[in-house]
Amino acid sequence: MNVRLADIVEQLGGERVGSPDLLLQGLASLASAEPEHIGFVTGDKHRAAMRESRAGALIVPPSLAEEAGRQAALIVTPQPYLYYARLTRWWQQRLRATDSTGVHPSAFVAADARLAAGVSVGPFAVVEAGVVLAEGVVLGAHCVVEAGAQVGAGSRISPHVTIGARCIVGARAIIHSGTVIGADGFGFAPHEGRWEKIAQLGAVRIGDEVEIGANCTIDRGALDDTVIEDGVKLDNLIHIAHNVQVGAHTAMAGCAAVAGSARIGRHCTIGGDAKILGHLELADHVHISACSVVTRSISQPGTYTGFFPIDDNAAWEKNAASLRQLNKLRERVRALEKNQSGTTE
Repeated sequence: MNVRLADIVEQLGGERVGSPDLLLQGLASLASAEPEHIGFVTGDKHRAAMRESRAGALIVPPSLAEEAGRQAALIVTPQPYLYYARLTRWWQQRLRATDSTGVHPSAFVAADARLAAGVSVGPFAVVEAGVVLAEGVVLGAHCVVEAGAQVGAGSRISPHVTIGARCIVGARAIIHSGTVIGADGFGFAPHEGRWEKIAQLGAVRIGDEVEIGANCTIDRGALDDTVIEDGVKLDNLIHIAHNVQVGAHTAMAGCAAVAGSARIGRHCTIGGDAKILGHLELADHVHISACSVVTRSISQPGTYTGFFPIDDNAAWEKNAASLRQLNKLRERVRALEKNQSGTTE
């Protein structure tokens, strides 16, 4: 696919330097770019790579425009990385413009399911009774959308995704392969040495522009719904338990897990393999470091880190309690040392 440099600037803005008719065939890293590619430079740390690059066009900040302009055509913008992100999506949309729509002959679509214009249903997919697929939804091969579920306009569901009964996915969502939305939450009542299952009667509600990685699980609520708000980004292999609420524009890295009924605020980040225990609350703008275990609610924004070697539980509780007093103990020791020094003198 050939794209004129002027077409990119017309769509995404920025200041063009160089021929408007320069044809570009793709995006590439500075190291691998050829004259038919466009690359990006965020700042001085990429200056050496920029000088060696063969890219025909570069996205650069104003501070590098003069130097970069001696070797390539330019798009000058204050935020090159953001511009690059938007360009990748624009380019992908152009590539997908030729995607076929309609229902594959091997798919099953219930008679009362509602499919809007431009919907694509892939091979061996299943769309059950009462399902609503809004305009432009792409449903990959072997997907299952159970009875009464809804998928918003422009959402793309990769192959082998299951969306459970009555669950709702918002507009422009991206859900990668192997993810299950709306499995039963982990709810059991003990009785005479056995476990009695608690039927999970809630659903899952996912907002607009949410991206969910491969092999994630988001459980339906026991009574109320599990809620993932607008703009949330989940990496691969993440588990969200029943009745959890995740605030808008929060991001979680791979293998993070959130136990039941926890509430996570907006604009939070959860590092890879971090764990959040059940029924806790995290305020907006809380950032949890990788591999941390959150054992208490956090009411103030900030970055939090916590991990502790495994031990016998009784010993661990005593050590953890002592550790929390360590700073106070340090201050007391310093005060005693200061007093002792004064007495000696």
